[in-house]
Amino acid sequence: MTWALLFLALLSEPPKQATPPEKPAEPQEEDTSLVPKEYDFNPLQATKEIQVGDFYFKKKAYKSAVMRFEEATKWNPQLAEAWLKLGEAREKLKDTKGMKAAYEKYLEISPDAKDAKEIRKKLGQ
Repeated sequence: MTWALLFLALLSEPPKQATPPEKPAEPQEEDTSLVPKEYDFNPLQATKEIQVGDFYFKKKAYKSAVMRFEEATKWNPQLAEAWLKLGEAREKLKDTKGMKAAYEKYLEISPDAKDAKEIRKKLGQ
């Protein structure tokens, strides 16, 4: 008889709600080259990037120089020298759109620079 009572007690309990399994946390990316780089203001890193960019520019490796000067502008967006050199490197690659954008940013940051007149002439202003 106890089995019968136990069976009836089990039948009379409301069914338990099944909880959905928890989603496992997104694993961290193991390949650090795929993780987007975060840039904070870092003038020392910007200066280092310019130095390396100058090295590549002198070796006529203009694509590499562009990459380094772009990095410098990300580490310190108000560094006029980085924008000027980025414009010069893009000019060597005949990237007129990129050159104009870099030179315009240079003039925006440093409108009274010694070479501002020459840069405006390149931009057709």
